[in-house]
Amino acid sequence: MIIYVTFTAATFCSILHSAVDHSVEVHSPDQEVVIALGSNVGDRLNNFNQALQLMRKSGIHITKHGCLYETAPAYVTDQPRFLNSAVRAVTKLGPHELLGVLKTIERNMGRSGGIRYGPRPIDLDILFYGKYQIGSDILTVPHERIWERPFVMAPLMDLLGLVIDSDTVACWHSLSTDSDGLFGLWDKLGGESLIGKEGMKRVLPIRNHLWEWSKKTSVMGILNLTPDSFSDGGKFASVQNAVSHVRSMISEGADIIDIGAQSTRPMASRISAEEELDRLIPVLEAVLEMPEMEEKLISVDTFYSDVASEAVKKGAHLVNDVSAGQLDPNMLKMVASLDVPYIAMHMRGDPTTMQSRDNLQYSDVCSQVASELFSRVKDAELSGVPAWRIILDPGIGFSKKTEHNLDILTGLPVIRSEIAKRSLAASHAPLLIGPSRKRFLGEICNRPAAGERDPATIASVTAGIFGGANIVRVHNVRDNVDAVKVCDAMLKERSIQL
Repeated sequence: MIIYVTFTAATFCSILHSAVDHSVEVHSPDQEVVIALGSNVGDRLNNFNQALQLMRKSGIHITKHGCLYETAPAYVTDQPRFLNSAVRAVTKLGPHELLGVLKTIERNMGRSGGIRYGPRPIDLDILFYGKYQIGSDILTVPHERIWERPFVMAPLMDLLGLVIDSDTVACWHSLSTDSDGLFGLWDKLGGESLIGKEGMKRVLPIRNHLWEWSKKTSVMGILNLTPDSFSDGGKFASVQNAVSHVRSMISEGADIIDIGAQSTRPMASRISAEEELDRLIPVLEAVLEMPEMEEKLISVDTFYSDVASEAVKKGAHLVNDVSAGQLDPNMLKMVASLDVPYIAMHMRGDPTTMQSRDNLQYSDVCSQVASELFSRVKDAELSGVPAWRIILDPGIGFSKKTEHNLDILTGLPVIRSEIAKRSLAASHAPLLIGPSRKRFLGEICNRPAAGERDPATIASVTAGIFGGANIVRVHNVRDNVDAVKVCDAMLKERSIQL
């Protein structure tokens, strides 16, 4: 007997059933599904990437990604640690057709029978299929053991928002074993308190390792190769001067070096991708050869897809885009193909228009920045950039007045909570802030020279870290590293007391 039970929200709509010799498949124009991914054999991340590509080619249109988790094995514990995540997708495939496609992908990627709950290169499970509850000899939906598995529930929750956005999502809540829906069930398992412990770590893949970015605040040192940057234009245009400055920033404690060859200060003139590459590549190649850079990361600050592509091919580890894909229509697809982390920053317009009257209009800056950043994340995910590779930057100093910048620095938790209404995965993304030496600090402190704004920068960085910033982008590395260490120590002490 195969039975399909369909719900709208929490109520039954209809029951479809069939005899053993006559299977009834659910066929509608589109069904929204949730598929869990797991891997603990071979190159786990590459297994995920390959599985996602094969899913897309098989009629499974992925719309949202959960965060990425490294988890201890369950049931059979004598095996390697797993990577786990989940995706939300739309498909025209019926439930058993979908199951067949996923099993084919597993086989093609080398999964064989093996022992139950044992090692596998890829594991693909249907957690939800539309509004249907399905029971058959080979398929049970919702997946029968969702409710007891934190490593499944965590990425599943990431695919939701705190605001229920459709009847289908309401149905998924109603199908849970808890009267408070999936949120209540997740809380009873332990919820966010489980993340960061030995059994489950939320990670970001970068440079062939998994970065548990929430453990400490990272410092990103700025290297401007432009002749007209507001703070240090022209100082590091030569390869020799650039390398010397990078060596200094690394010795002072920088974790990441952010190299930019295009000025994005207000009213800056745009140069071509070719000119940007001419400035960037010689310095990037020289920096990559420095022995000091072996354990460090390099990001390229660009809004051109061609520059991002060439820089990553040379060895850059992240793409930092002040436009979040709005200034080059090819950027998001390019980043998806490069498989590197992507820093998506909030900005309205471009550097020549971002401080215009229209672009400075906000009724609630934190709420609107959150909404606009979520739109950029949504576009990135639809282009194939997983949420687990995205870092968010609220864009301090970009299309913001002084009061807006202050509201953002004190309102980072509000930005996260507003994004969480739409996507818990995006709300969990690392947050980067870049207040360093910005004009609003000079206005507040009466410091017209950018180089005199380092104490104000430290104050801003401190406020941001206490508000949840994970990465701080600064010019003066030494003093900000000290500030970061003190902030992290205080946060650690507070967490111990709690």
